[in-house]
Amino acid sequence: MDLRETDEQQLLRKSVARMAGKYGHDYLIDKARTGGKTTELWAEAGANGYLGVAVPAEYGGGGAGMVELSIVAEEIAAAGCPLLLIVVSPAIAATVIATSGTVDQKERWLPRFADGSAKMSFAITEPDAGSNSHKITTTARRDPDGRGWRISGTKYYISGVDETEATLVVTRLEGAQKDSTQGTLRPAMFIVPTDTPGMTYQPIEMAIQSPEKQFTVFFDDAYLPDDALVGGEEAGLAALFAGLNPERITVAAYSNGLARYALRKGTDYAKDRTVWKSPIGAHQAIAHPLAKAHVEVELARMATTRAAWFYDAGDMAAAAEAANIAKYSAAEAAINAVDAAVQAHGGNGMAVEYGVGTLIGAVRTARIAPVSREMILNFIAQHTLGLPRSY
Repeated sequence: MDLRETDEQQLLRKSVARMAGKYGHDYLIDKARTGGKTTELWAEAGANGYLGVAVPAEYGGGGAGMVELSIVAEEIAAAGCPLLLIVVSPAIAATVIATSGTVDQKERWLPRFADGSAKMSFAITEPDAGSNSHKITTTARRDPDGRGWRISGTKYYISGVDETEATLVVTRLEGAQKDSTQGTLRPAMFIVPTDTPGMTYQPIEMAIQSPEKQFTVFFDDAYLPDDALVGGEEAGLAALFAGLNPERITVAAYSNGLARYALRKGTDYAKDRTVWKSPIGAHQAIAHPLAKAHVEVELARMATTRAAWFYDAGDMAAAAEAANIAKYSAAEAAINAVDAAVQAHGGNGMAVEYGVGTLIGAVRTARIAPVSREMILNFIAQHTLGLPRSY
């Protein structure tokens, strides 16, 4: 692994930063306040090939990997206008379909993931399952006439359903064990168009400011044709895990970008703000928290690149641990960076016009989702340190 970015990666980083810089944090907050969507930013990122940088070249994508998609996610967030659906659509859905989809599914979806003209949500979380995916109850059963499937159940905290064309839904095949905390999960993944009869959704009122909304999604005996199944009846687990490491890696990149944005705002303010005879940044009480946060963010960025590199190299065992470490470290670093930036601003840190207080909810969420800090520590304790399972 070479920590130096290639010329192509450096150019990608600069190009994405230049594009995202035209939008910025005010653009994001305005969309969140007015109920708008980041349509213009998404469309430009897609037209420039940034959203499809990891889609295979034979389907119109960049043919690169998770390292490059992380660069895209990070630089857009570093401009203050993060796109949460990068985590959901290009990272999870596109990866799952590229690795496990049928030829028809790849031909239908991947070119449109590549140019940003298609968005897809991802639904695994359920109200009563929490972090225990073995307890999911959304069930897929064969349609009585033998032609297709019927899905019933509820999904919770599903991002962007109101702006995506379809949702990649994780279900349990009928008859699979569901009452044991350690039972065998036999998942099946389906592409469910948003207008499918029997699928409805309602928004969850959230405390954070974001254009991307969260939803509870209901499936009431929703009919799906056979070609909606991804990966086949026996390949669901492999298909599912193909998307989870990219999810963690891009959430880490997203957090790293927001942390960089916050540090830039905090540092600029500390350089300019003078209360007595010198800028407040000359005082260690202001400078040290910002410097400490910078160290933590740079470590998180290295962890994220390492995880993406393992994933692109095909070392999935190493990638699993590294992706969890990256997500953990990036979330913690981003929380500390935003806190240092807010504190440097004093009371102005909570004023919307200064653009740092509005980040608190976004970075705090990354400590919880898509996998909580505590579950990551459980994973490391059990699988890396060899300690007894604690849950």
